[in-house]
Amino acid sequence: MNHLGNPHTFHIPVMGIGYSIDTAVRVAPYGISSVISLVDDILMEKMREFYSHKLNIPFQPISRRIKDFRAKRITSYLNLVDTMVKEKFEEIKLAAIEKKDEFDRYIEMLPDFSTLKTEFNDLIAAKASMAEIKKWAANRLRPGSIDVNIMTKLDKENYLSGETLPPEFNDAHAALRGFAESNLESSIVLSAGMNPRLYAYLENFDDFYPDQSGYIKKKIVLKVSDYRSAIIQGKYLAKKGIWVSEYRVESGLNCGGHAFASDGALLGPILEAFKNSREELTHEVHEIWSQALIARNRPVPAEIPEMRITAQGGVGTAEEQEFLMDYYGLDSVGWGSPFLLVPEAVTMDEETRHQLAASTEDDVYLSGISPLGVPFYSLRGNTKDVEKEARIIKGEPGSPCPKQYASLDTEFTDKAICTASREYQQLKIDQLDHLGLSEAEYKAKFDAIVEKSCICVGLGTSSLLANDLNHRAEGAGVSVCPGPNLVYFTKEVTLPEMVGHIYGKNNIMERTDRPHMFVKELGIYVDYLKNRLAPRLNPANPKEKKTLDSFQQGIREGIQYYKELFSGKLTQMQGKVDEILKELDKKEAELG
Repeated sequence: MNHLGNPHTFHIPVMGIGYSIDTAVRVAPYGISSVISLVDDILMEKMREFYSHKLNIPFQPISRRIKDFRAKRITSYLNLVDTMVKEKFEEIKLAAIEKKDEFDRYIEMLPDFSTLKTEFNDLIAAKASMAEIKKWAANRLRPGSIDVNIMTKLDKENYLSGETLPPEFNDAHAALRGFAESNLESSIVLSAGMNPRLYAYLENFDDFYPDQSGYIKKKIVLKVSDYRSAIIQGKYLAKKGIWVSEYRVESGLNCGGHAFASDGALLGPILEAFKNSREELTHEVHEIWSQALIARNRPVPAEIPEMRITAQGGVGTAEEQEFLMDYYGLDSVGWGSPFLLVPEAVTMDEETRHQLAASTEDDVYLSGISPLGVPFYSLRGNTKDVEKEARIIKGEPGSPCPKQYASLDTEFTDKAICTASREYQQLKIDQLDHLGLSEAEYKAKFDAIVEKSCICVGLGTSSLLANDLNHRAEGAGVSVCPGPNLVYFTKEVTLPEMVGHIYGKNNIMERTDRPHMFVKELGIYVDYLKNRLAPRLNPANPKEKKTLDSFQQGIREGIQYYKELFSGKLTQMQGKVDEILKELDKKEAELG
C-alpha cells in the first residue's frame, strides 16, 4: 500500500527535541522520511548558524528582540534544511554518472520488493546507457519527506514588555506559522491530543488546502491513540476544510519519550479497528471535507486524497515490520529508538550513545521527570539527572529554566512557570513545609516535586555537545528518552546496516531474548496497571473502580485478540507461536 512518493516503507519519528533536529539532512537525500521537533527555536537558530558556517552561507541572526522571532527562526531553519536536502539529493541523482558510490548507496538501501529497485535492475540487465539511467533517476527517485512535529499542549502564552501577546504568538501557534511559511512540501505531525484553538489556526494558511489539481502542499498527520480519537479529530478538522493525510498510531506505552497510556487498549486491536474501518473513515471524513471546501469557495478535488495509516512504537525486527505492513495494510512503520545508535542518522554526544548501547531493562524506565506530568521514558544515570541530583544535595533543587517551553503551571504565579524550575520547586517545598506531614509522607511528596527535570533543555543539549556548539546557557547535562525496545540493540551501526535490518537483509540484534513487540507492550501495560494505576485508585470509589475495571477489561480483550491472531494462519511467526501463546497465558494469570 506504500505510496509511490515514498521510496521506503519505514519512517523515523521525532526523537526528543534535539535528536532528530537534523536527521532529515542526513537521511532524506536517500529517500528516508523523518520528523523534526519544532519545540526549540533557540536550538534551531544555533543549528542554522552551524550549517551556514559549514557551507559558507551568509548567516544573519534572528534576534529575540524582533517581532515574531520564533516563527521566523523556525521558517529559516526549515528552509535551510530543505535547501541542503535538495542539493544533496541532486548530487545523488547526478552520481549515477559522476560519484557513483552515493547513487549506489541510495539504490542499495531500497527494499528488495521496491518497484524502483526492480526498475533499476531491469535497466542494468538491459545494458541501458548512462544517459538512460540518469534520465530514469531524474524522473523516478524521490527524497524522503522533511516532516515536523508540534506537541499541541506546548502552547504557552508569550509576553512583550509585560503585556500578553495575542494567541497567534503562543509557542505552538508560532511553530505552526513557522512551518506554514516555509518552503517545505511535507507534513506536520500534531501530537499529544487536541488543541481546538491551534486546529482553528490552520485555516489561516492556504498551503493546508488543496489547489485546483487537488495537490495539498502541506499535509496534516495526526498522531492518535485509537480509532475513536482519529475519527473525532478527522471530522473536526474536515469541518474546517482541512484534510488529514495520515493517522499515525503510536503504542501508548511501548514508545520513546512521553507515554500516553490508553485505557488498556493494546496496539494490535487498535490497528485491527483501523484495518476494518479504514474505508468508512475515508468516506465519512471526505463527505464533510468536501462540503466545507464548497462553503469556503475552495476547489474540491475530483478524487479523494490519499489517507495513510501508519504505526510506531516498539517494532524491532524485519518480521514485525513485514507483518504490520502486510496484515494491517499499513503505509509505513516508524522506527525510533534503534536509530539513536546510528551516528549517521542522529546527532548525539559519544557519552550518551555509549550509555544507550550498554543499557539494560533496568536502565530504561518510565519516570516522573517530565514537567508536563505525563509518564516519560528516561535513561538511568543520564547526565541531566546527575546534574539535578547535585542541586538537590546542595539544597538548591530545580533548574534555572533558561528556555521556558514547558512553563505551563499557574498554581503560585499569574505568569505560568515550569514545575522543573527552581522558582516553582522552592514555592512548592515551602508549601509542603507547612502541611504538618509525617516524615514518610513528606519525603514522598518532596521526592515527587524534585524529580521533575528540565527536559526541554536536556533533550537538545546532546546535539550542541556533538557539534561543539555554545551551551553555556544550557549547561552540559543531557536528557535522553529511548523506548524500552532500545535495550535489545546493543551497538552502534551504520545507516545501511540499520536499513538492512529493517528489511531483513541482515541482523544487527545480538540478543536473542527479545519478546514480540505485542507481547512486550502487553507486559508493560500489565506492569503499569499493577505498579502505577492500581496503587493510586481507590476501588471503593465508583468512578475510580470504573477506570480500573475498564483498563483491566481492555488488557483482557487484547490478550484474547492476540490468542486468536497468533493461532491463525496469517501471522507468519515461523515457529514462535507456541512461545508467544505461553507468554500471553502468563500475562493473563498475572492479571488475576
